[in-house]
Amino acid sequence: MVIRETEETPEILDQLIALSADWERENSCHGYIKNTPADIAGNRVFLAEADNGVILGYLFGHMETAERQTSIYARGTKWFEVEELYVRPEYRNQGVGQALFRHMEWVVKSEAEMILLGTATKNYRAILHFYIDELGMEFWSARLFKRLR
Repeated sequence: MVIRETEETPEILDQLIALSADWERENSCHGYIKNTPADIAGNRVFLAEADNGVILGYLFGHMETAERQTSIYARGTKWFEVEELYVRPEYRNQGVGQALFRHMEWVVKSEAEMILLGTATKNYRAILHFYIDELGMEFWSARLFKRLR
């Protein structure tokens, strides 16, 4: 497996959009819909690829700078916002997602003070285990929903 940051070429965009369509069909996240080129544009893209070039998973996100102070960060804090991290179902629980995250972390550590992300997964226990127990992230807040209709 090779983990690398890549450019947003038309071929890569097509592959990422196809994978995001697969993710949408999984119905594993609340409200997730497949990406368009505009959703990916301007983001930094990281790929996990098999030796034959097949994409096993991807991560994309972008740098942000805090314009005001909050309870989480001071004004001027720079962070990398993870927009999406996806691994094909047949490659999950094999270290692909962790390798993608660790590589991105290594690449952006000289630019960012922290990494932030949100998730809309339907399996919150598994996702919290992944991000907190396996990747060492901290739980700072939650947004909960209850449908009334």
